[in-house]
Amino acid sequence: RVGMRRIRLIRMLVADDNPTVRHYLRTALEQRRDWQACDEARTGSEVLQRVQAMLPDIILLDFQMPELNGLDIARQISRLFPDIPILMVTVHFSRQLAVVARSVGIRGACARLEVASIVEGVDALLGQETYFPEIGTICV
Repeated sequence: RVGMRRIRLIRMLVADDNPTVRHYLRTALEQRRDWQACDEARTGSEVLQRVQAMLPDIILLDFQMPELNGLDIARQISRLFPDIPILMVTVHFSRQLAVVARSVGIRGACARLEVASIVEGVDALLGQETYFPEIGTICV
């Protein structure tokens, strides 16, 4: 049809061991019509398998997960797939964790209970920026 633009869906992988949290994140993210949480992972090894299988546009990753923690997972993903941005979304958010997260290739981190911060973080990472509001650095 004339005048209709095709919207490119942003494909997201949501990784958290808690199914209620995964559902919460999916619901929050899919409020944007061009964002789709197209896969989920419950453990560290599942995250690595899903990333290799689907090559998502962005990964939302919890810090505390079975098998491997979020930092170990992010270190591997950043080495194998450096172009896929990772936003760490966790209840254990702190300035110290944000600093360590950044050092392993995570491009953003925020508290899990702050939906506005999660959306802002995803927007920043999709715009090729980093997002670490707790350590005072949102930069290009």
